[in-house]
Amino acid sequence: MPTISTDNNFLTLINVFTVEPHNQQKLVELLTLATESTVRNIEGFISASLHRSIDGSKVTMYAQWRSMKDYQKMRSNPTASPYLQQALEIARFDPGMYEVVQIFLPRPE
Repeated sequence: MPTISTDNNFLTLINVFTVEPHNQQKLVELLTLATESTVRNIEGFISASLHRSIDGSKVTMYAQWRSMKDYQKMRSNPTASPYLQQALEIARFDPGMYEVVQIFLPRPE
């Protein structure tokens, strides 16, 4: 489960994939397969959430890693690389690395 907190030092990676609407479901399935079969088993993985846009043009992955080093280890993992290559054949992506600086919740009633 994602833990969104200003108290932890997790690396938050937000990847926004732009895709043709007819390929959106294929990309969702590919990223799901990659995460379930490989990525989630790599040391330092905390969580990931997969989102798809209503208009079919984007897929966004919100992932948390213990550290930048752990994330880079995953990127160089030979079992994870083929999935990224397949994703790049049908989509382009814009990754960003973030840290949580503020959290907003509803005011208590």
